[in-house]
Amino acid sequence: MGGMTHRGIDCSGFVNRLYRDVFGRQLPRSTELLVKSGRSVGKKQLRAGDLVFFQSSYKKGHVGIYLSRAEFAHASSSNGVTISSLQNQYWRQSYWTARRYLDIPD
Repeated sequence: MGGMTHRGIDCSGFVNRLYRDVFGRQLPRSTELLVKSGRSVGKKQLRAGDLVFFQSSYKKGHVGIYLSRAEFAHASSSNGVTISSLQNQYWRQSYWTARRYLDIPD
């Protein structure tokens, strides 16, 4: 937890590093701070680059980056950096909210 290197990275570290390296943007470091900033966006309005947030009974918060077609990239404690579907039962049930940090036209 708390890692930001190729040897080990957590979900918010993955999001932070990707935004820094790809978009040249510095984001808040923790999931708790990420969900409090950016602009709120509805699930039906998701665009590539939006951050998607999840909560479950055993996990306080998890964040990933929306790609397209209901898929998002995230750092998983069990699988490393991976791509998952929002349509998967677990992610569908634990979906919380989304935030937009980029203003890129469609």
